[in-house]
Amino acid sequence: MSTPARAVRPVRSIRFRLLAIALLPTLVILPLLLGITIARWNSKFDALLIAKVNGDLTIAHQYLSRILENTGEQIQALAVSVAFQDAASSGVPADLTTFLEQSRQKLGLDFLVLVEGGTEPVVEGQSLAAFPVVASALKGTSSTAIDIVSNRQLAEIAPALAERALIDLVDTPNAVETDRKSETRGMVVQSASPISLPDNRIPAGNRAALVGGILLNQNLVFIDTINDLVYREASLPEGSKGTATLFLEDVRISTNVRLFEDRRALGTRVSAAVRTAVLDEGQTWLDSAFVVNDWYISAYEPITDSFGNRVGMLYVGFLETPFREAKQTTLITIILAFLAVAVVSVPIFLRWARSIFKPLERMSDTITRVEAGNMGARTELMVASDEIGRVALHLDGLLDQLQQRDRDLRLWNDELNDRVAERTSELEQANRRIEAATKQLIMSEKLAAIGEITAGVAHEINNPIAVIQGNLDVVRSVLGQKAEEAKVEFRLIDEQIHRISQIVTKLLQFAKPEEYAGYVERHAINAVILDCLPLVQHLLNKADISLVLEDRATRLVLMNRTELQQVAINLIVNALHAMPAGGTLTIRTFDHDMENKAGVALEVEDTGVGMSADLIGRIFDPFFSTKKREGTGLGLSISQGLIDRQGGRISVESEPDKGTCFSIWLPEAR
Repeated sequence: MSTPARAVRPVRSIRFRLLAIALLPTLVILPLLLGITIARWNSKFDALLIAKVNGDLTIAHQYLSRILENTGEQIQALAVSVAFQDAASSGVPADLTTFLEQSRQKLGLDFLVLVEGGTEPVVEGQSLAAFPVVASALKGTSSTAIDIVSNRQLAEIAPALAERALIDLVDTPNAVETDRKSETRGMVVQSASPISLPDNRIPAGNRAALVGGILLNQNLVFIDTINDLVYREASLPEGSKGTATLFLEDVRISTNVRLFEDRRALGTRVSAAVRTAVLDEGQTWLDSAFVVNDWYISAYEPITDSFGNRVGMLYVGFLETPFREAKQTTLITIILAFLAVAVVSVPIFLRWARSIFKPLERMSDTITRVEAGNMGARTELMVASDEIGRVALHLDGLLDQLQQRDRDLRLWNDELNDRVAERTSELEQANRRIEAATKQLIMSEKLAAIGEITAGVAHEINNPIAVIQGNLDVVRSVLGQKAEEAKVEFRLIDEQIHRISQIVTKLLQFAKPEEYAGYVERHAINAVILDCLPLVQHLLNKADISLVLEDRATRLVLMNRTELQQVAINLIVNALHAMPAGGTLTIRTFDHDMENKAGVALEVEDTGVGMSADLIGRIFDPFFSTKKREGTGLGLSISQGLIDRQGGRISVESEPDKGTCFSIWLPEAR
């Protein structure tokens, strides 16, 4: 009865299990915890930056609100002041004008005007009275807001304001496309308060308001004050800097962001993403953003005018690069510290584990080598320090006994093998000689049969050609003078008949060289090549192969023409077979000297599959072929013999997938 086969379970190395136990905390759990901690810290760090810029935006917003409140309070106080009433009651317009100008300068306003209810519009269909702030004051309620005033209206108030509001737009990457070249409107902090004037100053039923305001376009004091309040000295790390900007829609009209070292980025525009979120959707942007030429941790909030429309943005932000570098430095420090701990601790853990698994590993390795046939393999443990060591020494003793028995068996087996090998070698040599002789006989018979068939076919073709040529001459005779009308057609038929005759003649020369070989003659090698091409034209037509002829040879060679033709055709056919998918066949002839001897070189180069170095060393051996069942393996061997007989040389250069180049050198005929 046969012993049932036992299932072989997968081998699990105790070494890897011990290593896993030793290294799991250091190389798996600790990196995992470290990664989670770094990710949470990174998130908290980014959140802290966003919280800071949000607080900065709050300060800037409060300052802007304070500007609005102060302006409103100043206008209200002036409207009810005794000095204003005295100037208005004097009845002299110049006194009131002088008073308003002095008050404007004293209060730091850009304009201070008196607006009477019922006045006609003064600018583009809109007067100051049309703004809700002024309209509210004309109805008796003081009001303050930010409004957008056209350049023409600013010019009506003060020409200098119109000039200050004009800002040329700067082409800015990532901004919304626009056809505008400049921003002419002004963003104004506008405050209006109702006033009482003598009856002779106001028509019956109308009211008046005192309107004053501050133009924020290019108001560098305003924006620098915000920047100083938000980003005081030492409030940011070294290398960072804070910036503040006021936008009219998406155009920077007041900023301390630098376009160049000595030029502020006035006229540059905010990115399309920020514009969409803040102006179009009314959101507050708290995130990283590209500002003019660098990345900033940025905060944008929309600015709404007295009509309730979003007309601009208030921005504060600080340079992101120092924070990013600090974050990267911290992360690198943590990772390097972890790697340092791992480098120090892992070798210690490995040393402890090795003392346990070393004996077991040696026994396993010894058994594996013995199974592979190395009967001299041993654990090579000198001292048994524990139970595992004693087992290892016992295993070495058992292997010594097994090796001795194996040695005896091998001696008997070697003696028997030597006798069998001697007889087998003799039989193999005899068999190889028989096979070689058989192949040569078969090939000779095949070549002879092919030659007979080719010669027969060629002779059979010659008969129809002769009939065609004869009947063509009869047709000319019958037609007489009328044959001149088809002269061109008759000439073409003659040429093609002659071409067929030439091809048949060359085929006969190749099929039966013993009948057409003649004597060794002087030949121009390029003429022989041209005679070969009609015989391989059908192979050229089968694949997408381009033929390149480079004829530079001027010397003659001394060789049997048929033999030279046989060598050339063999090389050309081999090249065509090496390019089944198409390629370029290049045939070159040129004068070439070798070892101080004048001669002619023929190169047949293809762009086909190429050959490895092993194949190159065997291709000239008889019966060796790379074409499997299609080739005989005699073509190159015979070609080499024909070339060597004339004192020439044949060589080959090839690389896999790059093509092959056969070179033939023949001495010049003297």
